[in-house]
Amino acid sequence: MTVRMSPSKMAKQLTKYLRPERPDYNYLRNLFRHLRKELEVPVTTAPKKLPIVPSEEEIKKYYEVVWQVKNIQHMVMIKTLLYTGIRVSELINVKIRDIDFDRCQIRINQGKGGKDRIVPFPFSFREVFSFYVTQIQEKKCVHLFESSWKKPYSDRGIRKILMRYTQAAGIKSSISPHKLRHFLLTWLKKQGIDDALIQPYSGHESRQSLEIYSRLSIQEAQKKYNENIGKFPI
Repeated sequence: MTVRMSPSKMAKQLTKYLRPERPDYNYLRNLFRHLRKELEVPVTTAPKKLPIVPSEEEIKKYYEVVWQVKNIQHMVMIKTLLYTGIRVSELINVKIRDIDFDRCQIRINQGKGGKDRIVPFPFSFREVFSFYVTQIQEKKCVHLFESSWKKPYSDRGIRKILMRYTQAAGIKSSISPHKLRHFLLTWLKKQGIDDALIQPYSGHESRQSLEIYSRLSIQEAQKKYNENIGKFPI
């Protein structure tokens, strides 16, 4: 039985040969791509698990508890996650200046993969959303969601808020920010909206569909979104 050298020791040996080349990331990536070919090593991927998506009944039950508490910041926070499908890492970085109430859009700066994009929210949400923003502007807030200490919420802080409502609603499986995102994207698919119209504001990429995605605009995507969001469960 052949005993392999540990990856860390092998890396130190390879470093002696590679250091004079002053490699950057792209150089190393291409180098190992060629190595895989030379060694005939097949590319393997870990099996992907299907995401757990809350049911419409669970979402209604969950938001009913949110509504009963009457905390406007939490109501707007959770509805923003539900209506836009943005990631929690993106939500905590949204600033007031990123919101366009005329177009019912939020600009996401440096989202996943360092990319900017536009996400829509429903016209029916604009009034409450605008009222909340007016309130926090009077407090000199910069970010859309700030704590009482005038600092943007952390990823962990948002998750803790959502977990409290999960427990209050008596829902066994936690309602996380990512599950709200999965719910929206799954719900839009159920309405018959094509992937190519969901992608421009979901932040997803597909190598096979990249060409068609590049030809689609947020205006086309938002038109389809607006036609269907009126049927959303909350």
